[in-house]
Amino acid sequence: MKPILLFGFLSVLFFSCNSDKNEEEEKDIYVSHQLVIRPLTEHVYLHTSFLETQSYGRVPCNGIVVMDDGEAIIIDSPTTEESSIELLDWLKKEKVKVKGVVPTHFHVDCVAGLEYFHKENIKSYGSQHTAHLTDSIHFTAPKIVFKDTLTLNVDDHKILLKFEGAGHTHDNIVAYIPSDKVLFGGCLVKAKGWGKGNLEDADTTEWANSVMKTMLDFPEVEIVVPGHGGVGDISLLENTIKMFKQ
Repeated sequence: MKPILLFGFLSVLFFSCNSDKNEEEEKDIYVSHQLVIRPLTEHVYLHTSFLETQSYGRVPCNGIVVMDDGEAIIIDSPTTEESSIELLDWLKKEKVKVKGVVPTHFHVDCVAGLEYFHKENIKSYGSQHTAHLTDSIHFTAPKIVFKDTLTLNVDDHKILLKFEGAGHTHDNIVAYIPSDKVLFGGCLVKAKGWGKGNLEDADTTEWANSVMKTMLDFPEVEIVVPGHGGVGDISLLENTIKMFKQ
């Protein structure tokens, strides 16, 4: 691991502040107006970019970067081409090569940077549902498609990609990193204090069942990353189930 990345990770473990807000800010190792990067574990980093919306204002949108030994895979593109360029520039400065990018569903907060990733000759992976839906709204679609599951590797760290069922959208997938016990639930999972959000493409009858399947498939999860809002633990899954239980 590169020195600056190691320093950022160690600061998460050993630095504490009086205020919860200050604690979160101290974990950030990169901050600009449109992109924030924060380590979650030694190998998993949170990237947060921002989407300007009419209904909800400026919305923070989460993705993760799984990296080790000079290589990385990005889960969910940042929300704009500009913030995607910024993320890739940061990784280049850290001498990290991006092996691939995975949008977890077809909405703009997951796929906005795919065209630029392709210009950089970075492979893109997505479910066949996501590829079809992205094409249908004339966004750039992932090029390498899979049906329901796919396993990618960063060094010796596995990234398990799985479609657990419909929820926020009919194509939303999750990503689990067993070595670090991190689950990226994306927009299938709701953060503490957040409501149901955009339901335009949702299946609210299946949502709770899909999250329950996720809990059963990954019982050892310790860190849960929602698509928007603060990172938490398995309680985010439990609260999402309660929110959508019929």
